[in-house]
Amino acid sequence: MKALILLMAVVLVVGCSSRPKAPQGSPKQSIPEKLVVLTFDDSVESHYSVVRPILKRHDFGATFFVTEGFTFLKNKKDYMTWKQIKALHEDGFEIGNHTRNHMGVSQDTLGRLPGEISYIARQCEKHGIPRPVSFAYPGNAIHPNAFKILKSQGIRFARRGGYPEFPYKDGRGVAYEPALDHPLLIPSAGDARPHWTLTDFKRAVAQGQRGKIVVLQFHGVPDNDHPWVHTPPKLFEQYMQHLKEEKCTVIALRDLSRYIDHKNIPAEPFAIIESRKAKLSETDRTRSQHP
Repeated sequence: MKALILLMAVVLVVGCSSRPKAPQGSPKQSIPEKLVVLTFDDSVESHYSVVRPILKRHDFGATFFVTEGFTFLKNKKDYMTWKQIKALHEDGFEIGNHTRNHMGVSQDTLGRLPGEISYIARQCEKHGIPRPVSFAYPGNAIHPNAFKILKSQGIRFARRGGYPEFPYKDGRGVAYEPALDHPLLIPSAGDARPHWTLTDFKRAVAQGQRGKIVVLQFHGVPDNDHPWVHTPPKLFEQYMQHLKEEKCTVIALRDLSRYIDHKNIPAEPFAIIESRKAKLSETDRTRSQHP
């Protein structure tokens, strides 16, 4: 992790005192207030048995990022079958790519990344599912040299976590700013945790204003295999009810193409991250001086 942070700092030296300039161009459609993207990672069985009927009841879109990692191949109590994954596709949900083995993206693994992505793409095609155009970084680990690989695999949008603006452990994040965030480095506004309350969820959703988009990251509902990212089903229902009551527009990651030109990229992909970090640090200093 220290090596990655050093690499980012060397490659992406930017001024933190001012916000980076946005590239030329404009969205295809105006971004509505309260635009929310729902994403679900890791092929967890509860995506089919618990999440699916709740989303269908509310008529929400969503992206399910699939992987054959962990114990996917033999543990069908905790992980979906490809038949269930296909059913999600047939329901109109997006199936995204999360690599074959849930492989973290790092300098050491970049050479294996094309094979990891293409394997899931072939599995999708084998089961009658379109080749994914959306990607989620496993473990939310990111690397600047992954962009070229993702593009070569037909990926248009890629979602990361709330790090490095916020620490990983609490699941906090920032809204996606299309003019400033790289489409292959879309931040999560929230990455649900078992200790979350409705207040945490509302804080994440409230960021969706003035052209900013709220991208939410979930794992299992419940998640028996990875309890540190578990979401209780009853609480998840409350989350979705809040989106409904707030009249949010809830879509899959691929549907950002209605509003975003994925080819319109910032000159300095990490500039907005450094700008946010500087602003958050200044806010923390102010609070500590004036409790």
